[in-house]
Amino acid sequence: MATTFVWKGRSPSGELLSGEYNAESKDDLVSHLRKRKIIITSMREKAKANLNIKLPGSDRVSVKEIGVFTRQFATMINAGLPMVQCLDILSQQTEKEFFRTSISKLMADVEGGSTLAESMARHPKVFSTLYINMVEAGEAGGILDVILVRLATFLEKLDQLQRKVKGALTYPSVVAFVAIMATCFMLIFIIPTFAKMFTDFGGQLPTPTRIVMGLSDFLRGYWWAIIAGVVGTVIGLQRYYKTEGGRLVIDRLLLKIPILGDVIRKGAVARFTRTLGTLISSGVPILSGLEITARTAGNRVVENAVVATRESISQGNTIAEPLRASGVFPPMVTSMIAVGEQTGALDEMLEKIATFYDSEVDTAVDALTAIIEPVMIVVMGTVVGGMLIAMYLPMFKLVSVVSGG
Repeated sequence: MATTFVWKGRSPSGELLSGEYNAESKDDLVSHLRKRKIIITSMREKAKANLNIKLPGSDRVSVKEIGVFTRQFATMINAGLPMVQCLDILSQQTEKEFFRTSISKLMADVEGGSTLAESMARHPKVFSTLYINMVEAGEAGGILDVILVRLATFLEKLDQLQRKVKGALTYPSVVAFVAIMATCFMLIFIIPTFAKMFTDFGGQLPTPTRIVMGLSDFLRGYWWAIIAGVVGTVIGLQRYYKTEGGRLVIDRLLLKIPILGDVIRKGAVARFTRTLGTLISSGVPILSGLEITARTAGNRVVENAVVATRESISQGNTIAEPLRASGVFPPMVTSMIAVGEQTGALDEMLEKIATFYDSEVDTAVDALTAIIEPVMIVVMGTVVGGMLIAMYLPMFKLVSVVSGG
C-alpha cells in the first residue's frame, strides 16, 4: 500500500527543495529523488488525521489572508528567491491548515513543472479568477514580482473597503438586535406581572394597556411560531436570492435604500474601477478584464451593466457609453472613463476614480452611522417608553379611584 512521504532536500545548485511523494517504501522515495539528483536532508511519513471533521468556514481563505500571502510572496520573489523556496517558506508560516495545505500542493505542482497560474487554477476556493489571470499575465510578461505587488495592493484596499461596508451594517444590526431582545424581555417577564395585578383590580383597562398585554400573551403563547416564521423568512429570502430574478430584485432594492444604498453603490463603483484598472495595467485584455470584473462586482445590477459594457465593446463601441446608459454609475465616473479612453490612460483614470470613491465610501459610512444612531435611540425610546406608559395608565386610574373613594 502506497504511503505519502514528506521530504526535504537540496538540488545540485544548493537550492532548498521540499515536497510530498506517494511511494511503497522509503527506498522507492530515495530512488525517485536520486534520479532527480536531489540530496535528501530529511523525510518522514505524512501524519494521518484521526478525525475528518470540517468546521464551517475552515475551507475559506479571507481577502486579508490572501493579501498577506501575496505581499510576502512578492517581497521574496523580488529579493531573488526561487519560487519553490518562497512557497515552502510561506506554507510553513501559514497558520490556517486549509490554506497551508493549498500552498504545499501549489509548491508540489510548480516543482512538478506546472506554471504558477496553472497550479493556482487547481485551487479555486483560494485563488480567484482575477488573481489567476493576473499571475498568468505576469508570468507571460516576465514581471511576476510587479504583478504580485499590484495584487497585494489591490487586495489590501479591497479588504479595507469590505470592512468599511461591513462596519456600516454591523452597528445598526447590533442596535436593532438589542432593541428587539429588550422588547421581548419586557413582554415575556415584566408585562405579565403588571397584567396579573390589573386582572385582580378589574374594570376596563385603557386601550394601549390591552394592546401591550395582548402582544405579551401572543409572544408567550406562540413564540415557537414567531421563531419558525423568522427562520422560514430568512431561508426563503436566501433561496430567492440564489435565483437569477431574485438576486436582481434584491440587489436593485438595496441600491434604492436611502443612505445605505449610497454606501453600497459607491462601494461597488470603487471595486469595479479598482479591479478593472488593476487588470488592464497588468496586461490583461479589456474583454477578459470586464468578464472577470463582472463576476466580482458583488451586485447583480452592477454585474449586468458591466456585461452589457463588454458586449458593447466587442461590437467596437466605447466603455463609457453603455456604463452611462445603465444608470448605475454616476455621471462623473462615466465622464472620467471617457476621458481615459480618449487619452489612452484608462488604467490610470480608473485608479484615480477608485481612490476618490474609497474616500466617498468613508464619508457615506460616517453619514450612515451619524443618522442611524439617533434614529435607533428614538425607536428604542418610543417602544420601551410606550410600553411603560401603557402599563402605568391603569395605575393612574387606580389612584384616581382610590382618591375619589
